[in-house]
Amino acid sequence: MEQFQAGEIVYMIIRNPHAQDVAQVQQAAIVENPDNPNELALFAHDNYYPLSNEFALFKSEDEAEQAYKDAFGSPEIEGFNG
Repeated sequence: MEQFQAGEIVYMIIRNPHAQDVAQVQQAAIVENPDNPNELALFAHDNYYPLSNEFALFKSEDEAEQAYKDAFGSPEIEGFNG
């Protein structure tokens, strides 16, 4: 897994939990884990997630958008700037 530091902004592809065929590029932050200050966490959608290989994280929005296009084709979802 890539190394991150608290305070970094990253981008991830996240699926809508209510409609699995809907996904979007989402901005998230790398922060100190509030439950364990010695670890980092991912903060997105007002929730903390442990950093793991479960998440494909990208350092730039362009990288995330390209990965999205590679995985899902041309986006046709609201709010996408691709």
